[in-house]
Amino acid sequence: MAHPPEHPHIVVHAPALDGSRRVTSGDEALGVASHADDVAELLRLADLYVTDVEESELVEWQGGGPDDWPGLHEHHENHDG
Repeated sequence: MAHPPEHPHIVVHAPALDGSRRVTSGDEALGVASHADDVAELLRLADLYVTDVEESELVEWQGGGPDDWPGLHEHHENHDG
């Protein structure tokens, strides 16, 4: 049995040098995420409703899990006020 079209293969790619991660669905690039919430938003905008991107078996996390966004957390702490 083939998968129904509403269940694409979603991949969150390994983090780039700045910590951001590309999100693709099959051959289609959905965008770049810097947090697991961004992944969920990109999927929503693409009409791919995944209720829990961190646990869903539809989402493949490559090069690190939903908590791995290296290099991004430091940026938020450097703002004074």
